[in-house]
Amino acid sequence: MSGGHIYTVYTDESHEGLRIDAVLAELIEESSRSYLQKLIAEGCVAVDGQTQRSKKEKLKGGQRLDVAFPPPTQTLFLPQKIDLEIVYEDEALIVVNKQKGLVVHPAEGNPDGTLVNALLYHTTSLSTVNGAMRPGIVHRIDKDTSGLLVVAKTDAAHRGLAAQLFDRTVERRYRAIVWHGFSEEEGTVDAPIGRDPKNRLKRAVVEGGKPAVTHYRILERLSSFTSILATLETGRTHQIRVHMAHIRHPVLGDALYGPRRQPFGLSGQMLHAGVLGFTHPIRGVPMRFEVDPPQAYEDILQKLKNRM
Repeated sequence: MSGGHIYTVYTDESHEGLRIDAVLAELIEESSRSYLQKLIAEGCVAVDGQTQRSKKEKLKGGQRLDVAFPPPTQTLFLPQKIDLEIVYEDEALIVVNKQKGLVVHPAEGNPDGTLVNALLYHTTSLSTVNGAMRPGIVHRIDKDTSGLLVVAKTDAAHRGLAAQLFDRTVERRYRAIVWHGFSEEEGTVDAPIGRDPKNRLKRAVVEGGKPAVTHYRILERLSSFTSILATLETGRTHQIRVHMAHIRHPVLGDALYGPRRQPFGLSGQMLHAGVLGFTHPIRGVPMRFEVDPPQAYEDILQKLKNRM
C-alpha cells in the first residue's frame, strides 16, 4: 500500500457483504466514492493489513480499513479573488459563511469560480487529505444553500473534524422555509437516503440507502408555508431537502425536489446553515458559530408574513 496520510476506519455487522467502495464512501463521507475507487485501484487501501485493489471486494464486520491519501503533486485549480466572509480563522481551520450561489469545489460544469478557488487565493495552507481535487474541504453545503462550513488548513485538523462528523458530534442547524403547514410542533425524519434510481441527479429515500436522521422544529407558521429549524444528526447529500420533500413539505424554492414553478420567481432553495458547533480538532476546546440568513432570505420571509 502506497501513499502519505493514513486514515483508518472499522466495519461492523451492518457492512457484511457490502462492496469496499460503498463502505468507504459511507465511513469517509468527506471523500467522494469515485475518488475512493481511484485510491483502491492505485493500491492505497488495505483490508486487515492486506492491500486490496478491487472496488468490488465484499467485506465482513470487524475489519480494519486503512486508506492512504496521497498528498497532491500539484495544485489543480487556480486561485481566484472571490469575496469570502471569514467568520473565524486560526492556524488549523477557517469557518466561512458561504454566500448563496457559490459552489463549494470545482467539478464537471463548475470548473472554477468556487469556494476552493477563493480559498486558494486567501491562503496557501489547506489540508491535502482529499487530494488536489478538494483541498481543505471537510464537508459541503449545496450551491444555493447559504451559511456556515468549516475548512481545514492542516491534515491533522481535517482528520479531527472528519472524525467528529463520523461520530455525529458536530452541531449543524439550518433555517428553512418549507411548503404547507404542520399539525405538530416538532418531529424527526429517520429515513435512509441514496441515489434516486429514476434520476441520477437526485437523492431519494430508498431501501438500502445510507442512514439519515433530520430533526425539525416549527419556528413560525406562515399560512401556506412554515419556517422551521432543522438539525442534522447525519449529513447526507441534499439531506434536509430530501427528507422534507419525503414528508410532503419540500423546501421553498427547491425546484429539484418540490414544484417546478416556485413563487416569487425563486431559483434556489430557502435553506441556511445558521449554526455550526464542534470541538477544535487541535486545541480541544468547544467552538460554536451562528450567522443570520442573508437579506434575500429575510425578504422572502417578510413577504410571506405580509400575506397573512
